[in-house]
Amino acid sequence: MIMSLIRWPIGRLILLGNFVFSPKSPKRSLAEQAKFDDKTKNLSLYQLPSCPFCVKVRRTMKREGLNIELRNINQKNDYREELIREGGKRTVPCLRIEKDDGQVQWLYESSDVIAHLQQLVKAA
Repeated sequence: MIMSLIRWPIGRLILLGNFVFSPKSPKRSLAEQAKFDDKTKNLSLYQLPSCPFCVKVRRTMKREGLNIELRNINQKNDYREELIREGGKRTVPCLRIEKDDGQVQWLYESSDVIAHLQQLVKAA
């Protein structure tokens, strides 16, 4: 009970700070953005809105202009259950990477997710 009383205002401060200091997305042509969208079409980020590590990943996504489906695990039980069943644990942020051959990789840890996203940007 006490932890939820502490988490709620801290979460709201994190969201406010993210809103106020949100990075700008890069300006790209439609064709160039379509190339990036194609690279990220098989990615999903399992996250919580006020998780500071999730905010860190979302800020990188915005800064790099990456459109990745966000899956709030508190908003939809299916997402939470899928994360636990297939990813192995209920830890966010977690990037679900569906490869061309149909295999799925679950990437945990915000710094690893960010490194993966930055590699996608460099390769594009």
